[in-house]
Amino acid sequence: MASVSSLSSIFLLQCLIFICAATPTSPASTPENFIQCVSKNSELSVPVTTTLFTPNNSSFNSILDSTATNLRFLRPSLPKPEFIFTPVHDSQVQAAVICLRKLGLQLRLRSGGHDFEGVSYTSESQAPFVIIDLVNLRRIEVNIEDTSAWVQAGATNGELYYRISQKSRVHTFPAGICTSLGIGGYITGGGYGSLLRKYGLAADNVVDALIVDVNGKILDRKAMGEDLFWAIRGGGGGSFGIILWWKIKLVSVPEKVTVFRITKTLEQGAKKIIHKWQHIADKLDEDLFLRVTTTVANGTKIGQRTIATTYEALFLGNTNGLLRIMDHSFPELGLIKKDCMEMSWIETAAFLEGRQNGTPVEYLLQSKSIFNTFFKGKSDFIKKPIPDVGLEGLWERLLEKDIQAAIIWTPYGGKMSMIPESDSPFPHRKGIIFMSLYFNTWNIGEQHPEKHINWNRKLYEYMAPYVSMSPREAYVNYRDLDIGRNKKMNNPTSFKQSRVWGEKYFKANFDRLVSVKSKVDPDNFFWHEQSVPPRK
Repeated sequence: MASVSSLSSIFLLQCLIFICAATPTSPASTPENFIQCVSKNSELSVPVTTTLFTPNNSSFNSILDSTATNLRFLRPSLPKPEFIFTPVHDSQVQAAVICLRKLGLQLRLRSGGHDFEGVSYTSESQAPFVIIDLVNLRRIEVNIEDTSAWVQAGATNGELYYRISQKSRVHTFPAGICTSLGIGGYITGGGYGSLLRKYGLAADNVVDALIVDVNGKILDRKAMGEDLFWAIRGGGGGSFGIILWWKIKLVSVPEKVTVFRITKTLEQGAKKIIHKWQHIADKLDEDLFLRVTTTVANGTKIGQRTIATTYEALFLGNTNGLLRIMDHSFPELGLIKKDCMEMSWIETAAFLEGRQNGTPVEYLLQSKSIFNTFFKGKSDFIKKPIPDVGLEGLWERLLEKDIQAAIIWTPYGGKMSMIPESDSPFPHRKGIIFMSLYFNTWNIGEQHPEKHINWNRKLYEYMAPYVSMSPREAYVNYRDLDIGRNKKMNNPTSFKQSRVWGEKYFKANFDRLVSVKSKVDPDNFFWHEQSVPPRK
């Protein structure tokens, strides 16, 4: 590929680095040893010391905090890394893998910092650990002629959208609504967004990749083989290696699309409307993405609180086409022409992310999340409409005192129903009406944060009769350690423990993931609390 012109030198460099690889020795956690090892085994003249941060560096905390969105896992009492390494070249990532194995240090990999349980920047293990943060690896090279792009793992969804839009107004990539997500980890979990009903997941639109394996070798799709290529497109991050680059397939969008946002409270008939939405959300035209967010709002009387349901839509067409579909399939919402706005696809990024109308698209290059707080999240998949009694109980819990929460329902159907469950590790396909995200936050001065975490857990328990069963499915990119964890690296019972959460995330695909892991990383170097284990 033209964009990765250094590939030939990198593959040649592998030979040199591989010769220097060593088997793990006794732990030696000093950054000096790592610096010396990486300097010896990478090709750049850039001093490693300029990209490595220890707790003694004044920049350490700002680097650690820079992309983390869940402040729960930045508390001073939680384990911190021995150091943070921010490589500036692929060869430094290779060398880092080799050196961390040699020094006996545990690896935590970060490409965006949005993981719900902080596994990319903290650890429940007692072993010393290091963060490799790919924030400096964010090159993007778009080839409109063959409708593809190579994108480095540290780039964000927003940066990718922007770079594509600079080459074409009628092409994009079906990635996430949250634009500050790091593309490296995002795709490893599948990755969904406003185009999933038309084009499927981000992982469904990947055609090649470059990954650093456990031996420090860079492998493309041909070199890694189809089993590993299958595993990294939805099998979760941090289990099989370090993604350096994705080669993605661009998709077509109209020059103008249509969006709207409408809120209905209980007093405005929200119950009847959301009842109908559940019956048609997955059956609407695949060009229409219509999600629902349920929150608490002020009622019509002073001091009154009520339930508000907000419908946000992206339609790949003009206003008249959207109105025809809504009038036919969902007249209960009462959509009219003045509710709709036509804009370019790139402009919808700010709209769907909740930014002010007219926000310049250049904000996509800032790579900063507008969301940074304490939170707990869980996910479910719904196959049958939730009855009114179930909705009423859900709303009752949302209205509890001092709770700040949102329930987000993302519609499936369309392309998602056409792709077989086994095509990628992401199995949540045919039969799913919508995915549900339960998400609550609390303030920095909260004296009893556990009550908010427990509220989310109790809500999850309450929803059990209304969601998918055997297994109760969950989305791996909304990682949830409540459903199970690997407690110790290379623990013989780890495989049995992991099946509990593994089948929720991957269903029958979990066994194939374990087989791939057993082949490519039998000693479980790429480990975290919910990494795919090798079969022991």
